[in-house]
Amino acid sequence: MKSPPSTPASVAAAVTAPTLIGCAVVDNPAGTPAGPVPPPEAIGFKAHNLARMAALGLPVPPAFVLGTAWCARAAELRPEHWAEALAALQRRTGLGFGDARRPLLLSVRSGAPVSMPGMMETLLNIGLGEATRHGLLRLTGNPRLVWDAYRRLVAGFGEVVMGLDAAAFDADLQAVAGERNERELDFIELRDVTRRHLATVQRLAGQPFPQDPMQQLQQAVGAVFASWSGDKACAWRRLKGLDDAMGTAVTVQQMVFGNAGGSSGAGVGFTRHPSTGDPEPWVDFLFNAQGEDVVSGRRSALGHEALALATPGVWAELQAATQQLEQAFGDMQDFEFTVEQGRLYLLQTRTGKRTPQASARIALDLHAAGVISRAEALRRTAGLDDEALALTRTVADDGSTLTPLAQAVSACTGVASGEIVLDEARARERRAAGAAVLLLRQDAETRDIAALDQAEGLLTTRGARTAHAAVVARQLGKVCLVGCDALQIDLAQRCVTLGGQRFAEGECLTLDGNAGAVYAGTLRTVRERPEALLARLKRLRSGR
Repeated sequence: MKSPPSTPASVAAAVTAPTLIGCAVVDNPAGTPAGPVPPPEAIGFKAHNLARMAALGLPVPPAFVLGTAWCARAAELRPEHWAEALAALQRRTGLGFGDARRPLLLSVRSGAPVSMPGMMETLLNIGLGEATRHGLLRLTGNPRLVWDAYRRLVAGFGEVVMGLDAAAFDADLQAVAGERNERELDFIELRDVTRRHLATVQRLAGQPFPQDPMQQLQQAVGAVFASWSGDKACAWRRLKGLDDAMGTAVTVQQMVFGNAGGSSGAGVGFTRHPSTGDPEPWVDFLFNAQGEDVVSGRRSALGHEALALATPGVWAELQAATQQLEQAFGDMQDFEFTVEQGRLYLLQTRTGKRTPQASARIALDLHAAGVISRAEALRRTAGLDDEALALTRTVADDGSTLTPLAQAVSACTGVASGEIVLDEARARERRAAGAAVLLLRQDAETRDIAALDQAEGLLTTRGARTAHAAVVARQLGKVCLVGCDALQIDLAQRCVTLGGQRFAEGECLTLDGNAGAVYAGTLRTVRERPEALLARLKRLRSGR
């Protein structure tokens, strides 16, 4: 592995202007190239693609990047290593990190040279505290935003950096919110939650939440680098045969606030449907929320229709951006975005994971549109034969109409039947015995990656179809249904309730990802050939 630079000046890449790219500010509002973009191996794919988007003139918040070479020696990092880059970021934004009157808040995000969705950590709202919350209120005039950002920071920092149990912060929130959604709380209630979180940190960690912004940033950077060696990340690399020596980069970016009110929100989307390849954006969105609300798998989300109805201008701008991304990157993209008071910001793009059917459709469509060559279309569709592209459908033995137990949101098509399992240990035990299993969980979270690897499918009570765990399920070829409100899980009794019926762990269900339906027992299936798609592939391969 390449050794990190030995001096602060070289680490900061001699930042002289806020349009430089690399270990400098990733921002170029003029839309003209600011020099060569360092390769993903050096700065991770997240920062590499941010730099490419910025060079295209797309709305990207400015950032600086600590490269992958630092991952193995993150303990040596000190504030002076990024001082010059941070100064450039402050000049670009007109804000000051730790400034009591005009505070700059930061997100600290991981970014490996290869896609590892949700396997490492992110921290938001770094730099907020008792000394800067007044300044944020002065800047925004929004007390609800201030207290919502503050309580999120304390809980996230407590969990990721200080190693505290997330359940303790969930209990604080529930004590104030009761059965209400957290987005329904006013600023007084969120202030109460924040103070409870601060007390929880003191009680469980034996020390106060750090109020010094630079201390927050240093510890956040260290924690994100450390997440490269976390259980989730290691399990994913073992599963995908990835090299542990690659390391992750860390991107430090100006915060934009999707939780700034009714015309704000956070979303994740694909430029095309990742299961079918249909050429329309496929977007999940939450109003008055931050990005982690969508990708964490702990909350259900709305489709793009709600965004288009509430902010048609933003939706039109996002549609134009997705077309630009596909043209520039030459493939279907998986992107994250924030809308702050009606203004769109793009936070990430990467090549989207897709089913074999979508892979064929997208390659054919992009070739037809002149985006990729015939040779590239042939490469992308190699090995996609009749069997790989066949679709599985559920059918009733007597030809009658099937009646599902419950409906859910389909994150990945296909059909899977198997025994109910509720955790990794049971999944491994039953899989070793030769049984097919379905993993049922309350949330669609990437910490279940090892259990999901053993299962044929995933069914969750909460979660969005673009949550990291759903993306992982699609990449692993698992049927995935999320947001099943009718699913109740009783871990103590090792049973679940669906459609008013009780099922013990070990009983069988069928997940139909084509219809977003859950059925009792094991259903008969048939395989169908996608004749129109196969005909298009035949024409491509014959050169007609």
